[in-house]
Amino acid sequence: MSGSGNDFVVVDHRVPHLADGDIKRFVTQICRRGLSIGADGVILLVPSTRADYGWRFYNADGGEASMCGNGSRCVARYAYLQKIAPARHTIETAAGLVSAEVYDSGRVRVHLPDPRGLRLHINIPIDGVTTTGHFIDTGVPHVVYFVAAVDGVNVVQQGRVTRHHPLFKPAGTNVNFVEVVDSRTLKIRTYERGVEDETLACGTGAIAAATLATALGKTRPPVSLLTRGGIVLGVDFKQEGDVVTGVFLEGDARVVCTGEIPDEAWR
Repeated sequence: MSGSGNDFVVVDHRVPHLADGDIKRFVTQICRRGLSIGADGVILLVPSTRADYGWRFYNADGGEASMCGNGSRCVARYAYLQKIAPARHTIETAAGLVSAEVYDSGRVRVHLPDPRGLRLHINIPIDGVTTTGHFIDTGVPHVVYFVAAVDGVNVVQQGRVTRHHPLFKPAGTNVNFVEVVDSRTLKIRTYERGVEDETLACGTGAIAAATLATALGKTRPPVSLLTRGGIVLGVDFKQEGDVVTGVFLEGDARVVCTGEIPDEAWR
């Protein structure tokens, strides 16, 4: 599936296909582009006693993550199409419960846990030059740099250095480069931790960009974000000072293909 450019392999794992010891190898192998299916991550849909179902989300490097905005939209549409859950339902994640609404158009709107840890005007020294960044945890950590033009940024180079910067150890951080178009519109490019590369979209990064831009007086909700893949994500929320609540993320979640994964794709 593809959520506005973020692509995932989604597996109904309510009856387990994989032993816990095989999951990391399965994820890293099938996420290889050119050698297997290729994806930014893998979502295993699992049973839940607190929601309609739960998930385990893995980045392409095999590391398990607590949240993925675009992934939550994809798994919500998958569950609806497979009649696992109704159009409006809840998902149990490691970051908390997510509420989802699936539309017939293929768009999905999710209500995500409140962000935390907002910090503005962080001095980040890189190669003798200090750059100002801003931070918020939207289920996973994000740094945002506001730039004059995102098209001119070396996202992989600057993103990788920031992702591993001592200021954000031990967990590291995702890194976003954001251009303000107007008070309701941003352009965004993201270097994703765990994928270790630029991705075509990042839902939690879009939320980070919109909330930090609003905290700095650059935008006001709702905010539209033009992703690297050319697809627009919508973010709405309420913000009072450093407190952000009522976060919604909306965008398309499309099925690319369905089928079986033979052993040779990952073993």
